Amino acid sequence: MGLKPLLESQYLCTIFQISMMAKKGILLVNLGTPDSPTWNGLRTYLNQFLTDRRVIDLPWLFRNLLFRGIVVPIRSGRVSKLYQRLWLKEGSPLKVYGQNVAEGVQNRLGSAYHVELAMRYQNPSISAALDKMKDNAVSEITVFPLFPQYASATTGSIFEEVMRIMKKKELIPSIRFINSYYDHPKMISLYAEKAQKHNLNSYDHFIFSFHGVPKRYLKKENNYCKCDTHCCKNIVDQNQFCYSAQCNATAFAIAEELGIPEEKYTLSFQSRFGPEEWIQPYTDQVMFEQLEKGNKNILVFSPAFVADCLETTIEIGYEYKEEFMEKGGNQLDLVESLNDDPKWIEAIVDIVTT
Repeated sequence: MGLKPLLESQYLCTIFQISMMAKKGILLVNLGTPDSPTWNGLRTYLNQFLTDRRVIDLPWLFRNLLFRGIVVPIRSGRVSKLYQRLWLKEGSPLKVYGQNVAEGVQNRLGSAYHVELAMRYQNPSISAALDKMKDNAVSEITVFPLFPQYASATTGSIFEEVMRIMKKKELIPSIRFINSYYDHPKMISLYAEKAQKHNLNSYDHFIFSFHGVPKRYLKKENNYCKCDTHCCKNIVDQNQFCYSAQCNATAFAIAEELGIPEEKYTLSFQSRFGPEEWIQPYTDQVMFEQLEKGNKNILVFSPAFVADCLETTIEIGYEYKEEFMEKGGNQLDLVESLNDDPKWIEAIVDIVTT
């Protein structure tokens, strides 16, 4: 064999070995959580969260003056007390469950992958997670937001932050973004399985409560969206990325899996604040409307949240439940989130490797 064919053969062999050794990166990203349930911890977290232009789209100067100067100092004390009720012995449930999920995905995918958990706000940061992937020489990265439905304020913000960080780097691997998985069969089946831990026949009505967004945001993102009860009922080309339409699809899929007829469930939105009109109906109003109809036993799903957090455990599980019972309700229960269930980990593996 001549020298040139030999060198070419060695070169091809080296390239093959490198490609076989290179790891694929999986970046799991959730919204974020304070580092501690204290006033200072909440102030730092809320300052970062509420000044994101995708969360609050006011002009930069006004947004920072309003939230850093007025809203955050006022809200931090009250919200820190809520987080103290939520906090687990190991720390924030969002981070605890997230780390368990990341470890589970890593174990299932094996050494050919490098899995990191990150938070859009606070720690572990997206920047730190991407640095670890660089240190492990990953050949490509799949960004997996821990939000089944796409929204600009959540998934969109994560994508933007990843791109902001990566555009400053000289070497940029291939990056794949998972936009949404709102009707993934394994996820839907697991939500249904969680619901079946309750005696479904004992409930008069079912509520699918998703995190709300201002109505104006949906119209700004999608000219097709009319924000009424009809345009979001089905996914079509024009609304395939619409948050409300994807929420409807998630609720419908879970209800169909459980055999819940359309007249027995309502889709609603929670966690609104400020004077602006948000997408409706509002969860608390739906609860009281059902109570007026004589439906005193309600089961609530929160399938916008894959891990139990302030919006599920505290807002629905304590605050809404207390109001509901005070007004004459008998039973208001919350379906457990996916948290670190092994079947949820299997669903993530299925999504990121498909």
